Amino acid sequence: MKIPLPLLTLCFAVLCLAAQPVLAEARTKAAEPERIAYGEEVDITNYLVPGKTVVFDFTSEYCPPCRAISPYLDQLHANREDIVVVKVDINRKDHKGIDWSSPVARQYGMKSIPNFKVYGPDGHMLAEGDSAREMVTAWFE
Repeated sequence: MKIPLPLLTLCFAVLCLAAQPVLAEARTKAAEPERIAYGEEVDITNYLVPGKTVVFDFTSEYCPPCRAISPYLDQLHANREDIVVVKVDINRKDHKGIDWSSPVARQYGMKSIPNFKVYGPDGHMLAEGDSAREMVTAWFE
């Protein structure tokens, strides 16, 4: 049986469309910094916002320096349209004290907090650790 070329072309186009990956809806900047992970492993790149610089703040409510810098990060998020702050909580919900052995703390090799990872508007990492901290705190001024 010979299949007509227009029908064959249509079938091929339908198969190609079906094979295309389904893209997640692009994230947008929330009114306040989003808090994620709660100690569980997380792919932080899923929280990038296209066209924005994203600061990932690895933090714990049991960390005094984290609590001290938090209001500055909140202001940075609120005052700079080009910057998004995402707080990565390393504590599991039932853990008291800084949860150094949580899955997310181990996943990203956290040895001190607050700890930052900064991604540029193109989705590539710009800085992490001490250089990221210097970058972020310079934006506070």
